[in-house]
Amino acid sequence: MRKLILKMHISVDGFVGGPNGEVEWVFKSAGGAATDWIVQGISQAGVHIMGRRTFLDMAAYWPTSSEPYAKPMNEIPKLAFSRKGLDQGQRAELTRAFADATRKNEAQGIKPNPASAAMIKEWADTPILTGDLATEINRLKREPGKDLLAHGGASFAQSLVKEKLIDEYQLMVHPVALGRGLPLFSSLPAPMDLKLVSSQAFDTGAVAQIYRPA
Repeated sequence: MRKLILKMHISVDGFVGGPNGEVEWVFKSAGGAATDWIVQGISQAGVHIMGRRTFLDMAAYWPTSSEPYAKPMNEIPKLAFSRKGLDQGQRAELTRAFADATRKNEAQGIKPNPASAAMIKEWADTPILTGDLATEINRLKREPGKDLLAHGGASFAQSLVKEKLIDEYQLMVHPVALGRGLPLFSSLPAPMDLKLVSSQAFDTGAVAQIYRPA
């Protein structure tokens, strides 16, 4: 039975985004070996799963990206979760995280690559799962293959946490306290004990922490 792994960037005070979904704070301590750790993790996934908003951002962003994350994000199969599904109008919706990532690249002079028609079509054809979250996740876990890797966003990740569907938390903890924002664990009905599996600090000040339910 394959695992569900949640990979998220998180502040030291437990937020995965600013009050409006801002993620520019991530880029200050990303890069170098920290980026290599993330790329290695996402490259080992059998399927990338995500919520509606994250899917919309990624579908618009990764096909033309030249970042190290682009290859595994584009090549590995994806699944998106949306209770109401997505029509064509909704597929044009983008979020604050997309704007932050785009602005960061522009500031660094990183120009987008031309996307192939096949790559764009692959994202556009991503299956949208509308059934009960726990039922769908448990079905996917029973299928053969490599582990499932969840990317969020915040509300999707909170739902996975609340339903106790996550088998491993891979958290890149950034050296910043936001004070307020989108929390990861706010939907827990009771305290949850975790076992620290590994911890790796990087020169940027970020720390990769891997936890599993105790």
